[in-house]
Amino acid sequence: MGNLTNHALLTPSRSPSPRTDYLANLPIRNKDDQNPQAPSPNAMLVDTPEEHIVEPNGVDNDDVAIITPEADEKEAPVLATDYKTMKEHVLPALIDEPPILEDQVHTWEIKGWRNLNKKEHGPTFHAGGFPWRILLFPYGNNVDQCSIYLEHGFEADEMPEKWSCCVQFALVLWNPNDPSIFHHHSAHHRFTKEESDWGFTRFLELRRLFSQPYDGSTRPLGENESVNISAYVRIVEDETGVLWHNFNNYDSKQETGYVGLKNQGATCYLNSLLQSLYFTNAFRKIIYQIPTEQDESMMNSAYTLQRLFYQLQTSNTAVATSELTKSFGWETRHIFEQQDVQELSRKLMERMEEKMKGTPHEKALAQMFSGKIKTFISCINVPYESSRVEDFWDVQLNVSGNKNLLESFQDYIQVEKLDGENQYYAGDEYKLQDANKGVIFQSFPDVLHLQLKRFEYDIQRDTMMKINARYEFPEEFDAAPFLEKDADRSEPWEYELHGVLVHSGDLNTGHYYAFLKPTKDGNWYKYDDDKVTKARKLEVLEDNFGGPFRLPNGQVRTLPQKKTPIMRPNSAYMLVYIRKSRVDQILTPVTEEDTPPHLRNRFAEELAAREARRKEREEQHLYIGVKVVTDTTFQQHGGTDLTYFDLTPDQDPGAPIYYRVLRQDTMEQLVAKIAADLGQDPRRVRLWIMVNRQNKTVRPDVPIMDLALTVEETYSKATAQRDESLRVWAEVAEEVNADGEPIWPSHQAQANGAIVKDNILLFLKWFDVESQTLRGAGHVYVRLDKKVEDLAPVILKKMGWGEKLPSGEKIQLWEEIKPTMVEPLRGKETLKAEELQDGDIICFQRTHVHKSRLGLGESKPSEDAKSSDKLTDAREYYDFLYHRKVVRFCPHPQKADVQQYPQFELVLSSKMSYDKLSEKVGEHIGVEPTHIRFYTINGANGNPRTAVKRLSNQTVERILTPPGYGQMNLNQLSDALYYEVLDISLAELDTKKSIKVTWLSEGITKEDQYDLLVSKSGVVEDLIEALVKKAKIPSEEEAGQIRVFEVSNNKWYRDLERNYPVISINEYTTVVAERKPEEEIGVTDPNQYITVFHFQNEPSRAHGMSFRFLIKEGEPFSETKKRLEKRLGIKGKSFEKIKFAVVRRAQFSRPIYLQDDDILYDKAEREDYLGLDHVDRSRSTRNGGGDLFLKG
Repeated sequence: MGNLTNHALLTPSRSPSPRTDYLANLPIRNKDDQNPQAPSPNAMLVDTPEEHIVEPNGVDNDDVAIITPEADEKEAPVLATDYKTMKEHVLPALIDEPPILEDQVHTWEIKGWRNLNKKEHGPTFHAGGFPWRILLFPYGNNVDQCSIYLEHGFEADEMPEKWSCCVQFALVLWNPNDPSIFHHHSAHHRFTKEESDWGFTRFLELRRLFSQPYDGSTRPLGENESVNISAYVRIVEDETGVLWHNFNNYDSKQETGYVGLKNQGATCYLNSLLQSLYFTNAFRKIIYQIPTEQDESMMNSAYTLQRLFYQLQTSNTAVATSELTKSFGWETRHIFEQQDVQELSRKLMERMEEKMKGTPHEKALAQMFSGKIKTFISCINVPYESSRVEDFWDVQLNVSGNKNLLESFQDYIQVEKLDGENQYYAGDEYKLQDANKGVIFQSFPDVLHLQLKRFEYDIQRDTMMKINARYEFPEEFDAAPFLEKDADRSEPWEYELHGVLVHSGDLNTGHYYAFLKPTKDGNWYKYDDDKVTKARKLEVLEDNFGGPFRLPNGQVRTLPQKKTPIMRPNSAYMLVYIRKSRVDQILTPVTEEDTPPHLRNRFAEELAAREARRKEREEQHLYIGVKVVTDTTFQQHGGTDLTYFDLTPDQDPGAPIYYRVLRQDTMEQLVAKIAADLGQDPRRVRLWIMVNRQNKTVRPDVPIMDLALTVEETYSKATAQRDESLRVWAEVAEEVNADGEPIWPSHQAQANGAIVKDNILLFLKWFDVESQTLRGAGHVYVRLDKKVEDLAPVILKKMGWGEKLPSGEKIQLWEEIKPTMVEPLRGKETLKAEELQDGDIICFQRTHVHKSRLGLGESKPSEDAKSSDKLTDAREYYDFLYHRKVVRFCPHPQKADVQQYPQFELVLSSKMSYDKLSEKVGEHIGVEPTHIRFYTINGANGNPRTAVKRLSNQTVERILTPPGYGQMNLNQLSDALYYEVLDISLAELDTKKSIKVTWLSEGITKEDQYDLLVSKSGVVEDLIEALVKKAKIPSEEEAGQIRVFEVSNNKWYRDLERNYPVISINEYTTVVAERKPEEEIGVTDPNQYITVFHFQNEPSRAHGMSFRFLIKEGEPFSETKKRLEKRLGIKGKSFEKIKFAVVRRAQFSRPIYLQDDDILYDKAEREDYLGLDHVDRSRSTRNGGGDLFLKG
């Protein structure tokens, strides 16, 4: 089999080989000489003994071309010298049917094969106005066969910019002495600068070339080391610009002027619909009119749709739909579920209509997309008609049984005659009458969406199937024949095609894309996710009619050796037509001025921000961050150390000030910037390097004395840095000399260059017992030989508390060594003895003591402090800071009144007990702490988890991050809890059993969920009483008996007797309660009941609410259905769609579907079920998707 290979062009340096070249350029001008009826092996996508499927190395399968070796025609052999006949033989018609621009034949005569180099180029010839040549590897391109390619003949500097040429070609190797002996391969390819040659690495085995007779002939293909190679080159027109394109480095905007939408996973269906709506220009303008300037929220779907449309207008690359889907409320799982496009379109229209209520454009969407249809029953013999007129937003047309769109419309309005036993009851006056029943259109919208029902239930296969039958739709059609006689015909009801939405694949898998015509007289384009390409009408129409593939001659393609036609996987499923008289109005140009100003401004801001970030990233290596702690930030800091370096001033006023400076700036320049912000003379500002100590604190270490160093040099010298930024403390000198030079208490530089270190730098913090706060109080310089008690007067002066405190009050001092180590200082010891050094922190507090000890002594909490939650000791407060936790409390979504109990946050200690936690929450919301129950929260979906147990060793830490915090708890939020306010105390709750009951209030169509608390010693009768009270429904005496039963896996499990103990109710079944139907009162024989359940297609796919139903002996099923309709609460068409079947209990048994004249009592055995076969409305079964919803 030939191997088609894209061979990289090499330019060897060699001398010409000794051979004779013969060039024959034979243009074939008469294109009609081709045989259009010739069968095309290229049309076959499977191998046959007479075909070769060839693939280029390293190229996608889309580039597969079909080649055909020489045919065996014994009676009339083809001669390689008969170029016209040979061309028809080796260049079959292509499936794409591109227009042929020119055919050329070139023959290269080669002699002295064994003297050829490893790589040879043939003479240059021209075709289509471009140079070409044959590339030959006589001994094989790394294979044991000769390799032959066709390549362009441009010199490196002569090729036009972005040159490409689409070529169908064949290479024929033949015997010059006997032209009937030849070997050939053919292919087609898009030649570009990057893909300059194309051909066949395995053209022919070398052993078959010269050494043996070729394929049944009496002589070899090559004789006397001579062969001829003919290149048949057909230049074809690239109408779309992407014929045989590999789409490497393809730019949709540059090639078409439009951009696509990115696929998030399985959102191609969404992309095709959005592109269709976007190019309905009038719709786009309406969306821009929705007022969103006051709600620029990413949860507002109108705003995100405006953003999406604006980006499609202005972006140069494919646009993401993630903002829009997030505003819909979709999670990751929804992104990977394909949904029904029709349902999505309707819901999107409904949501946009909601957003436009109260605006001048409130009815704009309905005027554009909505028409009117009349459903009627008209009596034939009497003047009586019943009719109903409704709006429609799309029309669903049957594909099955119809050949084309017009037949489907005729089928849609086909009239059904009601006669005989099916006569229509025309009221008391006319009684039963013959009548016509049907629908007729009163008007069509300007933009007509037609949904083609490609997916239908196949009763033979008992499953949903895709209909792949051929179904044609026109470019234009007249809708007038489908309107009622007195419809408004003041302007024509002619429509032209604007969009074709396509599904390729089967029921469960597939891909969606769209063909759209953005302008009235413009081209068609294919929108396939992020790729936009120009399209031909053949691709838009014929290729999407469905049915079998057809050859260029109109014949149906079949599988080799079989008569089974090859079916197209792709077909249209939605058509968009625009009324011809309104095309200009619908496709009106949308300009920049049509977009909301706030939207343009927002994108301008975002563009500027992105550009700034881009520039910042590019220049990031030139800059370094500097985090500066000042006296002001220190005074605002309420935690440990001097600041929290990971916070910003926006988050905490005590956070450091951030500067972004050039690495090559000097420290003098940096000081000048900081001094300017502080409003100080730069000479009075001194920066201290802050370093990480071994105890994991960050403190000032030494002042920066050399301001000539660069910032980067200073950062590098700070060896103890553990941050990407330079961290400094800015000190402001309190004294200056007569020359304005600062006087520093320590590290003062002398004239001789010496540094004087007389004092140590200490930072002061004040713990205020009354306000329960810790704040920075500044810094002081103290000699090491001073005693600790000497700090008291300094503190009094700094705080402005006078010369001494009132009697009974003293100052207590602590050293903040690290967050978990705060030690008291001994007043009589020196600072040196206490091992204090530069950057240490002293915490002080005012406290009451029994006897004076120079402002120091043992403290005694006041009675007020004891009776409150106040922390009276700085060490206790530091412990609280270390275990401090901000917890968010949310009302339980099902068990709490959100209006009465809002969400709030509390600052707690993680060591706090369960009871103390309850007290704090109870105090905040004003309820008894004993009546509050907490629930942990699932971090993945935000749903409540299990209730928190009240245990003696339970703490906030253990509740939020349970011991063994492993895989089971990974999804639990560690900073939030749900809460519920109970009617009873937790102690009393422990005596109750919580039971979730489903109350059926209207047949089975309405289910209300109630959480009931029943005494563990109670019975089902107590459960019923609790339900009546909680649901506020009439009692059994007032409205009838209530019965309780269990359902498991959507099937009735058992009835619960009234004296059944509630403690024994299964926790893994659904408990259901309902009023007992009147017809069942007094019936005690269980054999008179049958279990009813719902399923879709297969009994194993059960859904909905199961129940027990009374069956009557001798009752025809037509009457049984009437009782079922009443019991179910399902009416009208929804009930008519249900199919009823007897289902045996045995596994894998097939349902036995019932007819109206069947008697259920006789058909069903004791253990059988009555199955209701209908669509599960609780979830979309298409492609396994879930409920389709739009929240924002």
